[in-house]
Amino acid sequence: MPQTSSRTSPSRRSLLRALGGTAALGALAGCGVPAAYVRPGDRAVTDASATDHRLTWANWPLYIDTDDRNPNRRPTLEAFEKRAGIRVEYIEEINDNDEFFGKISPALMNHQSTGRDLIVISDWMCARFVRLGWVQEMDRAHQPNVAKHLDPLLRSPAFDEGRRFTVPWQSGITGIAYNHKKLGREIRGVKDLWASDLKGRVTLLSGLDESFALLMQGNGVDITRWTADDFHDVCDEVQRQVGRGQIRRFTGNDYTKDLVSGDVLACQAYSGDVIQLQADNPDIRFVVPEEGAELWSDSLMIPNRARHKATAERLIDYYYQPEVAAELAAWVNYVCPVPAAKEVLAADPDKDTAALADNPLIFPDETMRSRLAIARDITSAERVDFARRWNKIVGL
Repeated sequence: MPQTSSRTSPSRRSLLRALGGTAALGALAGCGVPAAYVRPGDRAVTDASATDHRLTWANWPLYIDTDDRNPNRRPTLEAFEKRAGIRVEYIEEINDNDEFFGKISPALMNHQSTGRDLIVISDWMCARFVRLGWVQEMDRAHQPNVAKHLDPLLRSPAFDEGRRFTVPWQSGITGIAYNHKKLGREIRGVKDLWASDLKGRVTLLSGLDESFALLMQGNGVDITRWTADDFHDVCDEVQRQVGRGQIRRFTGNDYTKDLVSGDVLACQAYSGDVIQLQADNPDIRFVVPEEGAELWSDSLMIPNRARHKATAERLIDYYYQPEVAAELAAWVNYVCPVPAAKEVLAADPDKDTAALADNPLIFPDETMRSRLAIARDITSAERVDFARRWNKIVGL
């Protein structure tokens, strides 16, 4: 049975905080620090997988299935350990993308092991790791399930064409959530957020990487190839809405509290969070705007000098078996990157679990899929100036 309202939704999409930290990261990700880049030949060490049967995996809190009676047990992971004869040290240590970057970057830039064989971070942060040469290319010959079952929509983001260095763990949609009963009408597009009856009852996400793509789509922009002018147009619009009092505040994942309390009637939101909220309040709806919405992922990567690369590839491929992906999807309730898991869930004897197969926020239907796109990420050359302007508007 999937967990819903009893589970607090984790913060998986990080908040960009002070400009100083963002600027430093931007400089590091560029050519300003030549020593930071690691050449392909310097990324690997001798793989100990054949003789040392263990693995260390860093992930976000509450991002894997657990036993309803014992939250310390993780059924899918335990099944892998038993089947493969491998002991997995599973560490729930990632609470913020930037924070985790700062934690492991000294080792990576100095060609040292991070002590982790597998990590899960958001794709916009994965882009930095890929550009810096801090992750190892995976061997798809060891991952037939990934090759066969990975959702076509997720196969080739701009920062990692062909997904050679990253594999989605779970995905989500950044769209609009609203209280249909209290608002008394439908919301269809981003521009609807600027309507007079929503004045002071709207929130936007404060993180630059989390917010900009959906707002650009509201302007009709193809987010796979947006420009600097597109970004500044969005900033101009948001600044106008702040000035007229349309936006109540900018939020992290705490936007859900405002929506539940009724202080806010419409907001930028993540699809997985809304599934949780709807369990208690069916009047809360999630919309993929007519102009489109952003499809994002938190992805698995094997950092440089990981000692158990082959085992990490094997574990990733295990989670791409439709039966395993279905079990995980039934618990986390985010967009499943394995479409074949839908049939597995639909055949489940438990009617509540089977009903998840028809939830478009877990398995988007064709109409919704046609509106989803993966945004081009912000490059290191763009980030400092863009963050400076955005953070000034947001008040960070």
